[in-house]
Amino acid sequence: MRTLQSDDPRELGSYRLLRRLGAGGMGRVYLARSPGGRTVAVKVVRPDLAADPGFRARFRYEVESARAVSGRFTAPVVDADPDAPLPWLATSYVLGPDLTDVVDAHGALPERTVRALAAGLAAALQDIHAAGLVHRDLKPSNVLLAADGPRLIDFGIARAVDGSRMTETGVVVGSPGYMSPEQAVGQDVGVEGDVFSLGSVLAFAAGGRGAFGDGTTSHAGMLYQVVHGEPDLSDVPPSLLGLVRACLLKDPAQRPSPAEIVTALAGQGIDAALRDWLPSAVASTIATHAAGILDLEAPQAPRTAPQEQPGTGFGPAPTMLDGAPPTGTAGPGPAHGGTSAPAYRTPLPGTVRLGGAAAPAPARSRRRVLGLALGGAAVVAAAGGGVAWALTSGDASDGTTGTPGRGASAEPAEENFTTPPAGVAPQPLWHESAAEDSTAADEPLLTADGLLLVSGDPLVAYDVRTGKARWTRPDICRPGARLLFHDGKVFLADGDHEGVLVAYDVESGEEVWRSRLGTRLSVEDTIAIDDKNVYVTATDYGQSQSATEYRTAVSAVDHTTGKQTWIQHRDWGTKDYDVQGTVSGRYLVYADSNRNLTVRDTATGRQLWTKKLGEEWSWRPTVANGLVFLPGDNLTAVDADKGSTVWTLTPAGRRGFNNPTVVDGVLYASDHDDGVWSVDVGTGKRNWLCDELDVEGPETFLRAGATLYGAGGALDGGVVALEAKTGTLRWTYSDAKAVGEPWQVALSGNRLLATHGHEIYALPAV
Repeated sequence: MRTLQSDDPRELGSYRLLRRLGAGGMGRVYLARSPGGRTVAVKVVRPDLAADPGFRARFRYEVESARAVSGRFTAPVVDADPDAPLPWLATSYVLGPDLTDVVDAHGALPERTVRALAAGLAAALQDIHAAGLVHRDLKPSNVLLAADGPRLIDFGIARAVDGSRMTETGVVVGSPGYMSPEQAVGQDVGVEGDVFSLGSVLAFAAGGRGAFGDGTTSHAGMLYQVVHGEPDLSDVPPSLLGLVRACLLKDPAQRPSPAEIVTALAGQGIDAALRDWLPSAVASTIATHAAGILDLEAPQAPRTAPQEQPGTGFGPAPTMLDGAPPTGTAGPGPAHGGTSAPAYRTPLPGTVRLGGAAAPAPARSRRRVLGLALGGAAVVAAAGGGVAWALTSGDASDGTTGTPGRGASAEPAEENFTTPPAGVAPQPLWHESAAEDSTAADEPLLTADGLLLVSGDPLVAYDVRTGKARWTRPDICRPGARLLFHDGKVFLADGDHEGVLVAYDVESGEEVWRSRLGTRLSVEDTIAIDDKNVYVTATDYGQSQSATEYRTAVSAVDHTTGKQTWIQHRDWGTKDYDVQGTVSGRYLVYADSNRNLTVRDTATGRQLWTKKLGEEWSWRPTVANGLVFLPGDNLTAVDADKGSTVWTLTPAGRRGFNNPTVVDGVLYASDHDDGVWSVDVGTGKRNWLCDELDVEGPETFLRAGATLYGAGGALDGGVVALEAKTGTLRWTYSDAKAVGEPWQVALSGNRLLATHGHEIYALPAV
């Protein structure tokens, strides 16, 4: 920023010029003030452009179009004179640094900030496009960050300037690295080009560097990458990666619209998206500078000698090149924004003075609303929490998943959530944190009667709508216990280790009944549940081979009466704590630490067959359509009646399979290279393979409508949504927390309930 020079005008129209802010392709930019005290940025056209009648005509048209833009996230045109000897236009002055300065000073922005930034800029593009304009030069330096949201500047004049520059041979109009491929090759640019530029800006904000090169890359190199190369999105958070990729598609027709982006990212409204949207360091800088502006701005009255003040924003204080300035100024930065304090201490009439020595007042948090009457402009420091984009209408009828961990499907309930564009992850409807190490992260979740239960001590029932605890019961859930549910009751081996099976009412957590198998029989753990029985492991203290070695058993208990249906003893040497199993029709199937896979008849407990598994046993067998599915180097289907192999699927050069899930007659499994397979249950033929995940391969799968959801991964995991028919990745959600525990997911109506260790989330099932 410079003081006015001898060749600078002192007035334009009714505006008194205060300082030269900079210069660009159109001309010079000045800080100015209206007679009523409104601070504006005035752009004055270069003399050579002013002498071009074609430019004047285009400029006049674009100014009139730009005046129709009055969006919240733009710096609107407030005045203009296209017929002046030097045409000019004035725009609102935005108090805030540009995105380039913010990233230079603070590094890459956090995911929540980038998400809010995307929503605000997309809303700005909606307003600009609705006025019949295309921005054509969306880049970080044209994005200002104010406390109450971003501002998109320099719209509405690019086409007028470009009309003159495009006549020059070999000229490409725009900013390399941020222009769209069609703009880079000189084609007509539509609204889709602005969406591409938005994607590049978001990649810069999230990663701290350009997606197509940085300052060390030549302009020609960046243009080549834009047209022919792939963007570097390695630093973009997984939850935004799909959206940014979609914005940066080479085909303009495939990019999402600004309206789709706003709907996806700010379904509960822009205000919600912008609550607490800035990192505290950035918000503090803006608030400090705002207070300095109010304290140092001078009226147009006679004044004493100026007192130089250090800059309070980004970068150093402005250098005074010609001695004292004639009036108050704003700091260096983009043409519409200022970042350093002016040099006078008397406030303008009508401004609010902060930090003065008048009547004492309680100290204010910088996160409180800070209303600034700076020349009629307002800067708001927002406060609050996070945002979920999904809108709810009506009351939801929550569904129930009877057997946790099994594949499930659900039709949408009465809740209606907005479907986001491809690549946009939903954000939590709510988030709760349990005490660390209080949950069993490897155990499936239970959703029933509008409640979510997470295995752990204490056992807590969370309301799926609000996330609030409906009831809490300590000392009833053993470590690593599986939660089994049927007909309003949850079944657990007792937390006191007295060897009984206990049924609890799911709505209240109160005990309904407890059952002991016999005087010498002790229930050790639950295995599985069906429409009639709960299946448990037990120790028979009446049969022993030594003082410490007792025989184990498997038993079925009627879950209505608590009476024993049958009991079958297991072979000597089997343990009482290591069984993981499931039930399907007439088959009870379980694995144990002796590496046995055993199948029993659910009606009698009779053993149908048992066989060795190999080296791995710590998995819960998957059973469907009369087949048992075994993971490993290959995926194998075994006849549940006989134990004979029905089919084997090789991983086609990949590194083996994790435990599969069967949903509605289709088998889904991830491999050790983080791919997801869809397989025909009857034939073992692959339907599709998804190899585009940004997280570890899921080990839990659920389906709602046409969408398949998967969860898993302890180190780099998350929740993914795929098209069930094709395997196309729709979105990825991850909280980026270093919990070190796997993700789990369950369905309740139209909601996904997900856990990442002790972190608990509700997401829209979209």
